Amino acid sequence: MTQFNRPTFTDYDTESFYDEIIDSRGEAWPGARLLVEAINSLAPDELRQRQESIDRALLRMGITFAVYGEKEGTEKIFPFDLVPRVIEAEEWSRIEAGLKQRIRAINLFINDVYHEQEIVRAGIVPAELIESAQSLREPCHGLNPPRGIWCHITGTDLIRHRDGQIYVLEDNLRCPSGVSYVLQNRQLMKRSFPQLFAASRVRPVIDYPSRLYETLSQLAPDHISDPTIVVLTPGIYNSAYYEHSFLAQQMGIELVEGRDLVVQNGFVHMRTTNGFRRVDVIYRRIDDNFLDPEAFRADSVLGVPGLMEVYRQGRVALVNAPGTGIADDKVIYAFVPDMIRYYLGEEVILPNVPTYVCQRQEDRDYVLAHLDELVVKAANEAGGYGMLIGPHATPEQRDQFATLIRENPRNYIAQPTLSLSRVPTLVGDHFEGRHVDLRPFILYGEDIWVLPGGLTRVALRRGSLVVNSSQGGGSKDTWVVAASGEETADSESAL
Repeated sequence: MTQFNRPTFTDYDTESFYDEIIDSRGEAWPGARLLVEAINSLAPDELRQRQESIDRALLRMGITFAVYGEKEGTEKIFPFDLVPRVIEAEEWSRIEAGLKQRIRAINLFINDVYHEQEIVRAGIVPAELIESAQSLREPCHGLNPPRGIWCHITGTDLIRHRDGQIYVLEDNLRCPSGVSYVLQNRQLMKRSFPQLFAASRVRPVIDYPSRLYETLSQLAPDHISDPTIVVLTPGIYNSAYYEHSFLAQQMGIELVEGRDLVVQNGFVHMRTTNGFRRVDVIYRRIDDNFLDPEAFRADSVLGVPGLMEVYRQGRVALVNAPGTGIADDKVIYAFVPDMIRYYLGEEVILPNVPTYVCQRQEDRDYVLAHLDELVVKAANEAGGYGMLIGPHATPEQRDQFATLIRENPRNYIAQPTLSLSRVPTLVGDHFEGRHVDLRPFILYGEDIWVLPGGLTRVALRRGSLVVNSSQGGGSKDTWVVAASGEETADSESAL
């Protein structure tokens, strides 16, 4: 077996970036001190052996994602680095409050879009931006989802800049994925550092499946005490199929495809070996367009014919509600701070990244003149696609995006190139800083609950700012340090 030197933080260089573990003086942040001391005290090769053990566990457990278009195969193991991100209790309290504020305002906005559009009449969000959004769903106008909630499950992407400020990068409101990796990462880390978890007072994440189940069950009609809940998946070739099956198993509910469901007598039923069984709540992991061929795409074979009419009648709940994608359009994202002020009358806790909307002539002129400085994003792309990182792009690539912007300005926004914070990452026999973001998961039921931490995605390629798994990224565990009196991770049991 190859012998490695002992990786320690003694010679770790933050390179003037904000680091989530080591401060600018080369010392550990308070919440990470025990972690740094523990790693520095390990015997030679021990950290590498623990990383290799985790890698084998990932392979054995089948923790994978799919990359569409890859020639070498569909499934890939999601890379994991065992140095976690650590968030102090006080900072997490502010993040949590900001996420709750944001999701309340976004929910009110979605409801407004599909009803009176008061925010448009107030001149805050231009009507043409809503009407031209690819994610606007005409069949959703006038809908009233159960409990008045549209976005029950949200994954909001956060980044930290060099100045230490946390910014919201984007909101994922349709079928946000990644929480299964949060839960599995935690179990792998607890097995590798069991004593360290208890000493570090890490807040638990183990109750997410039960919280999710509770959120789903609250959406069933009041007279149903034991609702039938299912997870609706597009099938095994979907990039997040592992997560679909994992969450269904953790909640103890059925994983179904569209062909397993049928509308009969005004209700949705599931085919079982004992005949048809009524379904009350559907946690759908299928995009709006494929949910119901009678309401959306007529050529869809993934959805359930007639589903939207049953939903409109209040006889089944859909999570998230169809139509929520209007608020995660990257152009609409630019207006979320205005939504917070308009609907809630509050100042924004978590700011957006400064954003130029290319639909505006003034913004477009600035973007075209500064493409070498900016990050340009297409309004409805995800996974790191449809994006130009100006400082790293060639002149030909910048010219190509300039043409795209001029041809369809509604489809593009631009943002400054921020210096994403970093976390030490094991590279061979030493640590190097790698850029990270954070995706906390928010559940909106009778109240709003935020999973402590979330998915820390890491750009494993040196210097890369793209953390998406489809672009070579991986993940890390996220440790939220508990405040005094809070429950901690030593109470967690294995999944």
